Amino acid sequence: MAATNQAFYLSNAEQRVGQKLGVSDWVFIDQVQVNVFGEVTRWRTPGHCDPEYAKTTRYGGTLLHGFHMVSLLSHFYRDAKLWPKDGGYPLNYGLDKVRVLQPVVIGDGIRLRSHISLKDATPKGNGEYLLKTCHEIEVEGLQGYAMYAEYLTYWYPKAAEQEAAEA
Repeated sequence: MAATNQAFYLSNAEQRVGQKLGVSDWVFIDQVQVNVFGEVTRWRTPGHCDPEYAKTTRYGGTLLHGFHMVSLLSHFYRDAKLWPKDGGYPLNYGLDKVRVLQPVVIGDGIRLRSHISLKDATPKGNGEYLLKTCHEIEVEGLQGYAMYAEYLTYWYPKAAEQEAAEA
């Protein structure tokens, strides 16, 4: 499943199922961001947000929240420039499968990126599609992937006005 350089369109999505679509840029995450995520989600636990406590755990440091990685899927998708050229806008449709494959220790900061492939493209009529992308989240310096996620987006085609404005 080698990544292809051909443009990605809703209209050809069904032919792209099973292909690697691209890789996002790296995203840097540090302890401050983990603490903010903990506050926002009300899950500010010592294993994630207290570096002194976390030194005494089996991991030796604080861990990135698994849901923090999940929350980056939309960013990774857009960052990898995988928005279909004829896609007007997507709606988050949910997730089919998510697995945190290994813990991610924050330390002085980490870098993540997503390897993205297309698992399914279901036409919904009127040029609309439900796309299922597979995200395998890589952490710089960590062997293997840290997360596997199947992300669903419901896509609407570009309106004629949108296409005319971009021409």
